[in-house]
Amino acid sequence: MSKMKLGVIYGSRSSEHEVSVISALQMMKRANPDKYEIVPIYISMKGVWYSGEPLLDIHTYANFDENRRGIYRVQLDCTAGSGALTTVEPAKGLFGHEQIRLVTRLDCVIPVLHGMHGEDGTLQGMLEMCNVPYASSGVAPSAVGMDKVYMKQYFQGGGFPVLPGCSALRQAWEADPEAIIAQIEEQMPYPVFVKPAMLGSSIGVSKAKDREGLKTALELAFSFDRKVLVEKGLDNPLELNCSVLGYGMQAQASEIEMPVTGGDLLSFMDKYIQGGASTKGMASLKRVLPAPIEPELRERIRNLSVQIFKNMDCKGVVRIDYMFDTKTGELYITEINTIPGSLAFYLWESTGLPYDRLIDEMVNCALSAHREKSESNYAFTSDILNSVALGGKAGTKFGVKTR
Repeated sequence: MSKMKLGVIYGSRSSEHEVSVISALQMMKRANPDKYEIVPIYISMKGVWYSGEPLLDIHTYANFDENRRGIYRVQLDCTAGSGALTTVEPAKGLFGHEQIRLVTRLDCVIPVLHGMHGEDGTLQGMLEMCNVPYASSGVAPSAVGMDKVYMKQYFQGGGFPVLPGCSALRQAWEADPEAIIAQIEEQMPYPVFVKPAMLGSSIGVSKAKDREGLKTALELAFSFDRKVLVEKGLDNPLELNCSVLGYGMQAQASEIEMPVTGGDLLSFMDKYIQGGASTKGMASLKRVLPAPIEPELRERIRNLSVQIFKNMDCKGVVRIDYMFDTKTGELYITEINTIPGSLAFYLWESTGLPYDRLIDEMVNCALSAHREKSESNYAFTSDILNSVALGGKAGTKFGVKTR
């Protein structure tokens, strides 16, 4: 039985580039070698695509050398259903010509990208055009899940609980920063959290306790993004995270974790640097698992997570993060991560699902979605092209008669 050629795409032009590399290497190391032929596809910070055996070694990325033996540029054929990953070999000899060589044909892809240019629906759109099965949420949930402002508006529209907040654009900030500060102060009391709209991993996120702190926080956030979200802060809330796995109507929730932050803001340092986490990603974050919460709250979060997953039409593995106000008993959604750090495998291992089987489930979700897509009818035709007369006349649109 031949192995499935499983492409793993990671890296890309993102502030979370290094986090993506760590998550992808974790995943490729844990995939079942008897089932999959892993094809690493690394997108550099310049946006160049590479493949090759050396990419499986984390030391390759410290001082990345595109000319290292065994690393070569690749491109994905966008012809629907091709799945061809190719490379261009240089000309040999005086009269030689460049040659396009087929590297492999991908059967399925697992995107392991965090942030812009990968988790935000851009890569998903490309894979849809290529008609290649892929194991992440589709274009719409990926795009909404990446933009914190759109995400909040979506949750509000769906009747899901979110913290009060508002947003601002960099152009408005540069034109009149005092007006933006006044607008925020009018809508909510201090403290507030300020977040770049399109980043993850807590990059550029900070807490403001007064006007001066708000100005500093906004300046930082706007240095990372043109759009910023400001949310009401809570007094010592519990941070709780839950993952969901599935596709369509089939979805299940993981165990719930409570990250241990040592403070009131889970920073990039907390997530990826402290305690040697730089080689283990989110899996090494200090946490209490399962979270020490009442059974009623546990089931409430798990049920709500599945509801959100289905409502957004997600696919594969996501992680939904919450804040629980211990004083009021209110639960708030803070965000959904459509490609979570470390693919949230640690949340599933706690339920008895090892990482290799989680990968199998993600692949099954990708194949199921691809099969269902192929069942849709794309064969609708009309005689409109036969009626076209270029140049057009009065009463026509582009030369086609209109009613």
